[in-house]
Amino acid sequence: MSKETRGDFYPVPIVDHGARPGAIARLVVFIVVLTAAAIVFAIFREYLGDPFLLGMLGVLAMTGVGFLFAAAIGFVQIASRSTTDELSKSFIDSLDHGLLVTDPKGRIIYANRAYAEMTGANSASDVRTVESLLSDVPEAADTIYRLASGIRDGQAGAGEFRMARSIRPGAESGPRWYRVQARTFKIPGERQPLFAWKLADISRERAEQERFFLDLQQAIDHLDHAPAGFFAADPENRITYVNSTLAEWLGIDLASFMPGDLTLGEIVAGDGMALVYSIKADPGTTKNAVIDLDLAMANGQALPVRLLHRVSANRDGSSGSTRTIVLNRTQGEDSSADLRAAENRFTRFFNSTPMAIAGVDQQGRIVRTNAPFFSLFSGIVDRDAIDRHIRFDSVIYERDRPAFALALEKARRRQADIEPIDTVLPDNEERHLRLYVNAVADAGDGERAEEAAIVYAVDTTQQKALEGQMAQSQKMQAVGQLAGGIAHDFNNVLTAIIMASDLLLTNHRPSDPSFPDIMNIKQNANRAASLVRQLLAFSRKQTLRPEVLNLTDVLADLRMLLTRLVGNEVKLKIDHGRDLWPVKVDISQFEQVVVNLAVNARDAMPSGGTLTVRTKNLSASEGQHFASHRELVQADYVLVEVEDSGTGIPPEVQKKIFEPFFTTKEVGKGTGLGLSMVYGIIKQTGGYIYCDSEVGKGTVFRIFLPRYVAGAPAQPAATEELHSAADSELPQAVEAPASKKSETARDLSGSATVLLVEDEDAVRMGGVRALSSRGYTVHEASSGVEALELYNELSGKVDIVVSDVVMPEMDGPTLLGELRKVDPDIKFIFVSGYAEDAFAKNLPADAKFGFLPKPFSLKQLATVVKEMLEKD
Repeated sequence: MSKETRGDFYPVPIVDHGARPGAIARLVVFIVVLTAAAIVFAIFREYLGDPFLLGMLGVLAMTGVGFLFAAAIGFVQIASRSTTDELSKSFIDSLDHGLLVTDPKGRIIYANRAYAEMTGANSASDVRTVESLLSDVPEAADTIYRLASGIRDGQAGAGEFRMARSIRPGAESGPRWYRVQARTFKIPGERQPLFAWKLADISRERAEQERFFLDLQQAIDHLDHAPAGFFAADPENRITYVNSTLAEWLGIDLASFMPGDLTLGEIVAGDGMALVYSIKADPGTTKNAVIDLDLAMANGQALPVRLLHRVSANRDGSSGSTRTIVLNRTQGEDSSADLRAAENRFTRFFNSTPMAIAGVDQQGRIVRTNAPFFSLFSGIVDRDAIDRHIRFDSVIYERDRPAFALALEKARRRQADIEPIDTVLPDNEERHLRLYVNAVADAGDGERAEEAAIVYAVDTTQQKALEGQMAQSQKMQAVGQLAGGIAHDFNNVLTAIIMASDLLLTNHRPSDPSFPDIMNIKQNANRAASLVRQLLAFSRKQTLRPEVLNLTDVLADLRMLLTRLVGNEVKLKIDHGRDLWPVKVDISQFEQVVVNLAVNARDAMPSGGTLTVRTKNLSASEGQHFASHRELVQADYVLVEVEDSGTGIPPEVQKKIFEPFFTTKEVGKGTGLGLSMVYGIIKQTGGYIYCDSEVGKGTVFRIFLPRYVAGAPAQPAATEELHSAADSELPQAVEAPASKKSETARDLSGSATVLLVEDEDAVRMGGVRALSSRGYTVHEASSGVEALELYNELSGKVDIVVSDVVMPEMDGPTLLGELRKVDPDIKFIFVSGYAEDAFAKNLPADAKFGFLPKPFSLKQLATVVKEMLEKD
């Protein structure tokens, strides 16, 4: 171990327990040993004898040969092992930071000169480990303990600490900063690792950083209190910095401001962001632009400013950060204050107008625009395009360019009356525009780039959609009224046919030759009645019998039927929503809706696929996700989705799917009434139905059924003026048994007096014969007025009244009201194919009545009369 010292300078490491004796020392030792041996042999030759000497010489010869062999293989080195170790030690010893190497027991293996100087060690015995040196210093103890624990577990670490004075005793006073690092390493061939500690005085570095931060703080302070505003934004337009001047103008609280909390769109008023977005830099470059717009203050007022806007773009073309100087156009004093105020007012008016404005020159090139122009033509026009003076006709659809050229020619001739132009965007035919071209009176002549016309562009997309929706609604309403009227009259015809068939069947046995023909007539009349019900469903005039249901139970009962309908090639999945709200619907009609949609989905998947029926609750807030469905009223709904993975519906077909008699199926395979009936049932129930489809991916029908709340008024379908018996509040109505009742034989005869009121002769005659044949005394009337007169003639000796709803002069509900004035407990049965508004409007609140839908058979008529008479 070398212990040489020369004052405060250490030419070699202060501690090096790994040093070896030099080559000269080993050679001297070897010569001394040989000399001593020769002297001993010479002195004691006579006493020892030649054999002993020869033996000793043999031993020495073998030792020499062994030493030479060991030297040859490198086991023993005559010269120094390598100069690399000495170079490494010299380099480490010249470092400015201290380096200390210890073994796991804390024994010092190596310490360089800088460590000795830093810790004040004058000799090897004075060197202390980092732990013993600093573990008792409060400022450094936690850091040293953490690093020492880490390296014992084989983990490297680093830390910094500040001390009130230097580690080296006697050094200049004042606080000092130190950085300490610790790690483990291994020497090849050794088992135990060694610990390396690095200690550096970073006080000067910290002083430089403090000076830098102080200079930066001064620069920020100058920027904060500059007479102009300033802000910086990242590529997502999130404001990362705003100076106090701009914050004061806008009313921003800098104490609570956090970078990224505020976006540029939140402080730019109106369509000003369209001007900002129009400034784009080329990839890898920056671009400066001057923008006049309004900023939104915290109190809601607008502040007219001029932005010196600098944008950057990355090399890949993506947007970079922005830096912007803001000049307040309401401040400053000069002789043109009035002119500046007028300019501010015009700029605000020009950029805040809800329509896009562009000035064009004689050749139709765009000279200037306002902010809404960039917003309307986003993605088509930017600031660079305006600077290049592109032609205005490049932003409208090609087929409308001749019309714009004609309008521009009229503007050149200073004509005042120029027809507006309806067009669409060149890249999006769904966006509709209306262009108004006005001549500029003081436009220059020739090819100077002065404005020859002002073009105003208004987005009419929503207006066009509403117009189309209104036209479609009017068409559907007209068709519905027509279908309802036809169905009402046709019901009377079918009723007469069915009752006539029943009368014939009573006089013909099955063995009679005419019996099959009569049955054929009745069966076809029933098929026609089914078609009429579809028409009534479309026109929303059919009779519904709503009840409060849980759709989970309804769909569970319907699963087997749907499985058989879709076949083996289609996989049926039903996903039930949790805790579904109740709805009030006609169960049979709702089942028909689901069946129709399932059959259509099956036909759309000829090669098989998946049909999914799912339900869930949809709160009013969640309904905002379906804002694209224009008619949907915000409320709580139970959502039913019928989704298939079929061929999808083309957009041009999707617009017509709910129209009656529209079908894409082959002739004879569809009537075109399926979806129109579905539409009518859902609308009549007070719900909504929409279709979303993508060709090649499938179709989903969404049905929104209003949530039923006991005691709450029923929600009517939006924009509907047609109501059915189900929409009217008729809870006391007695429904006709029809085909739902058991077919067990019962006595349908009676002896009561019946007043039959029907304006259709054939129906009335059939009803008279049917009831007379059952033993009833029947009096007939062709209108409500005639029935009232007949009732008075009979002195009120009428047990029951069977009346049509819609009749000339006096309808059925009015007749009931008049009869109740004489006999409040009179028994009354309404007969109708559907119930109109009068059926609900004109009925007394406490009226009790029965109802028999048309068309009906003789047995159904007799049954409902019998049951009504037997009812208390």
